[in-house]
Amino acid sequence: NDTGAGKHWSDNEVRALINIWSDEKIQQMLEGATRNKEIFEEIARRLMKRGIDRDWKQCRTKYKNLKYEYRALQKENEHLGNPRRKMRFYDEVDCILRRQPLGPSSWECESSSLLSGTENFNNEIKYLNRTL
Repeated sequence: NDTGAGKHWSDNEVRALINIWSDEKIQQMLEGATRNKEIFEEIARRLMKRGIDRDWKQCRTKYKNLKYEYRALQKENEHLGNPRRKMRFYDEVDCILRRQPLGPSSWECESSSLLSGTENFNNEIKYLNRTL
């Protein structure tokens, strides 16, 4: 009997979270927000519309874990002699996080389908699944 609190996120759930996180409105709300419960409630509502049942705390925890893992890898990869390591969804998280200090006008992301709607996002996922 799984309560969902420690329930593992499937790849599709993580992709959906990343897709919502990449939304410009969500990006703007997250920038500098310290009290962000409402933002993650919105993310959870958007996930629910996609058939994914996660509460705001689970969304916030997954978001924080993705950011932490990404930043830890960035730091590790800075050291000379270390082979460049990547995490699952590294490119997608990199695309989002590189934008934050640059601002919206200078955000150029190879994964432009993150911004161009569900159809393109789903096509990219199909492509990624074939190449992995």
